[in-house]
Amino acid sequence: MGKKQGEPGAAWLSEKMSGQVDFEQRSLGSSDEIGLQYLSSLTNSDMINRYIVIPSYEMESLQAFENYIASFPGTVQAGERQQIIEFVLKGFVLISIGKSGYLFNAVKVESSGVGEAVNEAIVQGPRDAFSENIELNINLIRRRYQSETLKIDMLTVGKVSRTSVAILYDDERVDRQVLKEMKKRIENVKIDILQSAGELEKYISPERVRIFPTMIVTERPDRVVFNIAEGKVAVLINSNGFAILAPSIFSDFFTAMDDKIQVPMVGWFLKTIRYIGLLLTLTLPSLYVTFASYNPEILKIQISLLIAGSRAAVPYPSFMEVFLMLLMMEFLTEASLRLPKAIGPTATTVGGLILGQAATQAGLVSNIMIILVSAVAISNFIIPISMMGYTIRVIKYIMTLFAITFGLLGVVGSVVGLIMYLSGIRSFGRPYMKMYALEIKSKGGQ
Repeated sequence: MGKKQGEPGAAWLSEKMSGQVDFEQRSLGSSDEIGLQYLSSLTNSDMINRYIVIPSYEMESLQAFENYIASFPGTVQAGERQQIIEFVLKGFVLISIGKSGYLFNAVKVESSGVGEAVNEAIVQGPRDAFSENIELNINLIRRRYQSETLKIDMLTVGKVSRTSVAILYDDERVDRQVLKEMKKRIENVKIDILQSAGELEKYISPERVRIFPTMIVTERPDRVVFNIAEGKVAVLINSNGFAILAPSIFSDFFTAMDDKIQVPMVGWFLKTIRYIGLLLTLTLPSLYVTFASYNPEILKIQISLLIAGSRAAVPYPSFMEVFLMLLMMEFLTEASLRLPKAIGPTATTVGGLILGQAATQAGLVSNIMIILVSAVAISNFIIPISMMGYTIRVIKYIMTLFAITFGLLGVVGSVVGLIMYLSGIRSFGRPYMKMYALEIKSKGGQ
């Protein structure tokens, strides 16, 4: 039921919040004409005392205090009851002055502040990363993108969490079709709780069955600024230190921010190295199975004999050897992420060395297999964006299965099929395999 303008609403809000241990209400002034209602766990008590309680006793009249509160930055005049509840649940204070009601912004902000980027390390350039405070994240972008054309649209997602979502774009360069589609997808998200950018990326992606990411989730403000300047759309989420960038093409996932700082030839060289690493991590396991069990005649006789001699003591087929070692590498990778930071790197490094040495001496795997798995792991870790790295970890198993079934023909066919699949993917209508950056749109662009 709606609330009339000018109705303080203290009684109904008290009834609505009954049973909430952190709900507080108090009266100010000698005649109790000023009432405060708020959730203590969400509000800053120092702000309430400094900007509400003390001035209420210092003002000459009730009208002067009301004028002071109404003119205070961030104050909203109370309207519908649902609006009042939403603001109180965000950390606002409902101030009832006579028959008028105001929502005072006293939100308590608890965040980790600006830290260093962890997942996307950089050798040169800025090291700061997004925090859990959306206002601080917008500040980081504003300081780098000092243009009046930078626009911010605010939305709310989540029936229960009521998570604030900010859409940032350059009004002169943005692709209007992408912007319209992004807003539409976010508005159509119907969930109770939203807590992370990765979760939102999953919900706004039109393909429910997919393996390759079509949007970048990043923690770096400089990457966001660079992509906004290219005409892309960025999405920030409150209480999460990551941003979503769209549309994103295949080559974007292999671009590090260091590439923009290096000499052009060096930047292209580094990007080429990443594509070579991609090819190695995808094909090495399947090629090993092919050359060891199906088509050894393709290699030089010395290399074929070397592989055969290395596998002489191994009691099972090459594909079992490959899957065993790849799975062990996956276990070590996951353990390094889940173990406490104090012991994680040491435990996984020592465990990997002992495991590889013991498995080789016992004749369970060949020496060449140990080298191959190490090369596959290292090649996978050079991909700058972790989302693409996880995808490549899965794809190499699919290619190995094709090699087991069809030999060398399966390897070649899987590579061709992968390229055809990537060519058919679209990111907000943009070709996924477009190997150059989106063009900067002119003023009034589509």
